[in-house]
Amino acid sequence: MSAEEFVPEFEPSRWYTTEEVAAALKVDASSLRRWRTARPPQGPAFVSFSERCIRYSGADVLAFIASRRIDPAA
Repeated sequence: MSAEEFVPEFEPSRWYTTEEVAAALKVDASSLRRWRTARPPQGPAFVSFSERCIRYSGADVLAFIASRRIDPAA
């Protein structure tokens, strides 16, 4: 997989469901759920409107991806 194939296209001002974020990150939705319930929470920041209504800001997902970047040349 090339780097271009992995770059998810998130609009910073849009809100995404767990399933949409999982699909873009190429992980199972259960991974995001597990990250949310971990202590301390892991993964991208999220907003919980209710137990069954979780949303992720595109800006937060992009910030999470950037924070996980490891540059071996640094």
